[in-house]
Amino acid sequence: MRRESIAFIGAGVMGRSMAEHLLSAGYPLFLYSRTRSKAEPLLAKGAVWRDSPAEAASEADVAISMVGYPQDVETVYLGESGILKSLRKGALAIDMTTSSPLLAKRIAEAGAANGIGILDAPVSGGDSGAREARLSIMVGGEREHFDRALPILEIMGKNIVYQGAAGAGQHTKMCNQIAIAGGMVAIAESLAYAKSAGLDPETVLKSISAGAAGSWSMSNLVPRALQGDFEPGFYVKHFIKDMGIAIESASEMGLELPGLAMAKRLYDELAEKGNGNLGTQALFQRCLSDG
Repeated sequence: MRRESIAFIGAGVMGRSMAEHLLSAGYPLFLYSRTRSKAEPLLAKGAVWRDSPAEAASEADVAISMVGYPQDVETVYLGESGILKSLRKGALAIDMTTSSPLLAKRIAEAGAANGIGILDAPVSGGDSGAREARLSIMVGGEREHFDRALPILEIMGKNIVYQGAAGAGQHTKMCNQIAIAGGMVAIAESLAYAKSAGLDPETVLKSISAGAAGSWSMSNLVPRALQGDFEPGFYVKHFIKDMGIAIESASEMGLELPGLAMAKRLYDELAEKGNGNLGTQALFQRCLSDG
């Protein structure tokens, strides 16, 4: 059976691993990334470089995007060199960026007007989930497009759930980020308490990570922080972006999220101190430092 050709837009921390899994599975891959140097490892493995999203999509059956911000998504899909300008009728586009639910609906409407299927399919699992092809993928759009995309999504993730109409994937990712944000603040306070009580945080972690307080963040991010590793599996600046989208979306629904607002304030403080390019575990830094 012929593998559908894929245009992959974005080769960042997570996108690079996701694209690599598709290459390894035998999919022809046309690649565009804003920074070409990030794409070089994929080009060495057989991906074909194109100079714009539109050029990459013009040769593809399926386009996948994994970029940074909603404005990047809007440019990739709706801009002058956007993929909706060049994808042929009957093609499928999957945006895996965490972005605005309202924008996801706009793109879906624009795609439908051109006979192009659109899915919003943000992911969770961080850099390790991308490397190990075990991302959770939350999908919004038409069910028939989801069914078509599923074999491709299964190459990149393990927990793939159809959530509903266009925008539902993004709304589900907001639920995910709200839960993570509150958990990160709680973990930071837990570490601060342990330190103030004269306890060894690593020993405390052995007890609490295996009990009711345990979480993915506690098991995966606290050990990095304890080793002084604040490299990004997921950037502080991108988490701030996600929390902003969630707060804005909640406001549109008349919903107040005070816990999320507090978490965002703490991460905003990190970014204001020049730490926006660190991983989200940088929130624990001040709890673990001696200063």
